[in-house]
Amino acid sequence: MTRPPTTLPTETPQQLVHPPDRPTRLPADGTNAVGWTLGLIGDEWNLLILRYAMLGVRRYGTWRQELPISHAVLTRRLNVLTEMGIFERVEYQKKAKRFEYVLTRRGRELWPVLLTIWAWEANWVPVHPERLPRMVHRTCGQEFLPVLTCTACGQPARAADVSGGFGPSGTWSRSVPAATTRRRSASAEGAGMFPETMALIGNRWSAALLGAAFQGAHRFRDFEQRLGAPPTIISDRLRVFCELGVFTQTPGSERADWQSYHFTDKGRAFYPVVMTAIDWGQRWFRAAEGPALVYTHRSCGQDLQTQLTCDHCAGLLRGTEVLVENST
Repeated sequence: MTRPPTTLPTETPQQLVHPPDRPTRLPADGTNAVGWTLGLIGDEWNLLILRYAMLGVRRYGTWRQELPISHAVLTRRLNVLTEMGIFERVEYQKKAKRFEYVLTRRGRELWPVLLTIWAWEANWVPVHPERLPRMVHRTCGQEFLPVLTCTACGQPARAADVSGGFGPSGTWSRSVPAATTRRRSASAEGAGMFPETMALIGNRWSAALLGAAFQGAHRFRDFEQRLGAPPTIISDRLRVFCELGVFTQTPGSERADWQSYHFTDKGRAFYPVVMTAIDWGQRWFRAAEGPALVYTHRSCGQDLQTQLTCDHCAGLLRGTEVLVENST
């Protein structure tokens, strides 16, 4: 079995072309769509910057006012997000050469990921430093929770309803996040809008362990063999997931001292975050060999393509029909 590398992949946004309106073409045998996607959304500063961008923020000074972020960190993140085709730098003042950062089509299409993160955090994480955004479906006029459904049959797409796994470009080693940015320091924790989301996907081993669990891994040795991570790391991540209430620990069926780890309702509820991120990533990062992950919706037998619907009216959620605003 191929083991994940001990260092992050060497590809950087500068080495690949990331057009804002068409997919990035990934080289053979390199980081796949999962790795690139986790490198982007597995960084809380990126998510926080995108949160305000979805609310209409475009200018550097406004992000500085809204976030406890240093000039160096904000500049670095905006540069990377621009290089990845998420933002376009547009000059709005010629005299002193000032620019604003406008979401591209690639960037705008991240809204399902942010919606599912906000919904999960609102339902399952009791304390936040500030209120999460309010989400209203313009069609029915109601605050809503997004429901992950299959585009082919319109039925819910829960983890238990889906089968599949790695595709032609999908291996654990190729799915390691391609991020080269540093994680937030403890001094910035006041901005932690996504505290538990980051515990699940903000660390490459956490993200890999979460993916392995959704692919059916339950036992310690299953995680160890699939991820190729040191036992101490596997043990630590399993402990954190249990403390968060995402996993429950039970005696194994073969031996009582071999613990088995299974998703709780809280853990299963994170599935839409994972699937909307995968859907976005595989739409915008195309490996030469084919997709990293392939899934079938058991209810209809079709290849799974996901969409979000409103839990109030069951109508399809579209970016133009979703109102996101700061809560009062």
